[in-house]
Amino acid sequence: MKNRFLEALNARPLLFDGATGTMLQRLGLKPGGCPDELSLKDPAMVRKVHAAYIEAGSDIVTTNTFGANRAKLAEYGLEGKLKEINVAAARCAREEAGKDRFVAGGFGPTGRFVEPVGDMTFDEAFSIYAEQAEALKLGGADLVIIETMMDIKEMKAAIMAAKSVGLPVVATMTFDQTMRTVLGTPPESFAIMAAAVGADCIGANCSLGIEGIYQAVSAMSRVVDTPLIAQPNAGLPVLKGTETVFPASPEEMASFVPKLVDSGVRVLGGCCGTTPEHIRKMGTIFKSLKPVRRERKNFTALASRTSFTLFGGGLPAIVIGERINPTGRKALAQEIKEGKTAGIRNEARAQAVSGAHALDVNVGVPGIDETESMGRAVFAVNENSTLPIVIDSSSPEAIEAGLKAVDGRPLVNSISGEEKKLATILPLAKKYGAAVLALTLDDAGIPDTAEGRVAVAERILKRAIEAGMRKEDLIFDCLAMTVSAAPLSAIETLKAIRLLKERLGLTTVLGVSNISFGLPAREVINASFLTMAIAAGLDSAIINPNNKAMMDAYHSSLVLLNQDIRAERYIKRHQAQTAEAGADKGTAAPSASAPTTLEARLKKAVIEGDEENIVALVEEALKDGWDPIKISGEGLVPGLEEVGRLFGCNKYYLPQVMLSAETMKKAFARLKKELKGKSGPSLGKVILATVEGDIHDIGKNILATLLENHGFEVIDLGKNVSSARIVEEAVSKKADIVGLSALMTTTVMEMDKVIKELKDRGVKVMTIVGGAVVTKEFSDKVKADEYGGDALSAVEKMKRMMRQ
Repeated sequence: MKNRFLEALNARPLLFDGATGTMLQRLGLKPGGCPDELSLKDPAMVRKVHAAYIEAGSDIVTTNTFGANRAKLAEYGLEGKLKEINVAAARCAREEAGKDRFVAGGFGPTGRFVEPVGDMTFDEAFSIYAEQAEALKLGGADLVIIETMMDIKEMKAAIMAAKSVGLPVVATMTFDQTMRTVLGTPPESFAIMAAAVGADCIGANCSLGIEGIYQAVSAMSRVVDTPLIAQPNAGLPVLKGTETVFPASPEEMASFVPKLVDSGVRVLGGCCGTTPEHIRKMGTIFKSLKPVRRERKNFTALASRTSFTLFGGGLPAIVIGERINPTGRKALAQEIKEGKTAGIRNEARAQAVSGAHALDVNVGVPGIDETESMGRAVFAVNENSTLPIVIDSSSPEAIEAGLKAVDGRPLVNSISGEEKKLATILPLAKKYGAAVLALTLDDAGIPDTAEGRVAVAERILKRAIEAGMRKEDLIFDCLAMTVSAAPLSAIETLKAIRLLKERLGLTTVLGVSNISFGLPAREVINASFLTMAIAAGLDSAIINPNNKAMMDAYHSSLVLLNQDIRAERYIKRHQAQTAEAGADKGTAAPSASAPTTLEARLKKAVIEGDEENIVALVEEALKDGWDPIKISGEGLVPGLEEVGRLFGCNKYYLPQVMLSAETMKKAFARLKKELKGKSGPSLGKVILATVEGDIHDIGKNILATLLENHGFEVIDLGKNVSSARIVEEAVSKKADIVGLSALMTTTVMEMDKVIKELKDRGVKVMTIVGGAVVTKEFSDKVKADEYGGDALSAVEKMKRMMRQ
């Protein structure tokens, strides 16, 4: 049965509505209450908003349910009314939309991060959104729109939840001026994941004006051919008097619409600050323009939280690192048995430094709980590498655990033409949006000839397409057999690669090293075979990237086949090798080598977020006679300072920062025992609070953790805190600094109120303000002592404040 919304999406440009919150404020919404409850308390007000946008030309109106999920409603004690609120909101929208327009059920963030960054499991996130999706569908929603997401894994759970109840999905994330989310995700990584998991339309909303949204959707258009949506703010908010306003006029925003259409946008709407007049002016131009025809993307795309990898379709071949595999490696196997991850983390880092583009993760040790081990291993690789992951297992349960744990879009290794594999693993890959490595063997075994392997590949491809996948979702392994036992095997494998490329245009992969089994000087054979395979059309090679001979063969092949334009990658690698003259052949890069001094090992543990071993290192330092102050000052704090530097130059992102902070927490917990109830030296006493009317606290909580790890005493008052309580706590606790947070334009002026009351009371305390809508200009206008910016910047600024 055809879906009415999807038919419209493919047929013509569609216009969404604008900012619901902005309109509700104009109609009298007061800050502090639950805006989602208005559909029950004052449905007429909500219907007025929908009616205004419909009159302005909107084809789709969004339900007033941005925060109507279980986690958010619990902040108001309304989780028991979830179904009632969502059904009522959908019916309000339906009453105004009628039969000719569409109702989009609105999803917003839960306010929590999915593990390992936060404490919410993937299953819990899925359950939260599935519950809301069911209620919205019951109320009459035609589709779901997921907005203002920051966590790619939460987004994945939300898309899957909406699809599970049969609703089409429009999915948008929010990016800052660096073109990343707060957790470091670029538009491309989000787009690759969202398209793969089944989103019908993807794009960006909030935080940026229309030019910034254009940059984000343009980046997405280069990696996916899914229809795009743009929902910009009406410019970046500024403070005028006591009011926060969005400066972009309807005419200014409308003038930029043609560029959005040229980038591939088929659906247009507005976010914060946009009104019916913005939508009317933008929509008039938007609907007069012919949508740009998007070319099908014929490459394969993988993504992590913070990066992405493209290969196949004529792009340069890539390297998949094979070293996270216990086969033949007793130490790694033992570590996996014991539930430890140090070796996995070290291998992830070393292979990334050596030039891998994706990392194979295999934890197949007999006698272990492979499901639990796979999830643990994927978390460890996610936290210690920016590279996409290949989930390598024959167990469907372990594969699913890996699929839930992984951040972006992985590759599953593997399926084959065997009926059991096709029936179990192919549906899993489709459900979670993974690409699949397909071995060209079936229930009869491995065909001897290239033609036989191509025939198997054709049958696998047919089954995958029947399951709703695209041919770019599959990477075919033509199987490198041992040439010492079968002399013609290398020739047949190379022929099979060529045939798959020429006949079917498929993406290919090869585990190279098996070709030389049983022969001396194996790496010579392996390197030669790798070069021949790339010349035959190989798109990806599973090899040891720490092996110099293999990487030399790889890079020289790309130059000779014109896959390395102007030999830029080859030259860069050669220059790096020259600078590192003296490094041993086939070993990990020098930067991955183990430090020798205790200070350096403590620092490294913090930088790498080594939660497993940090306490043992602290114990070693104590045993050597170090006092807690020396351990902190010479080992731990320098590590956290280096994390700050890496964050500042965009080499680390918030997940790595939080992991390092948790590592510091464990170290400090051990050191506190040595202080025997005494408190250590404090840099200062800080009160943190999210101001009254605002229940958003992710940023504040992150800052609290970082401040404690840098030596501040933190008194966290929580969220929705009145100015009177903040002032009283500042007085009674004799605070040095008061830090105020707000996420919404409707609550940001509470900061001004708090600062004025502190000054009126004569409280000698410094103030710092921050949050998504807070700017340096706003900070100056409310006369705060400092503007926070991001969490790590705020820590450094508070240190300076205490030195004044």
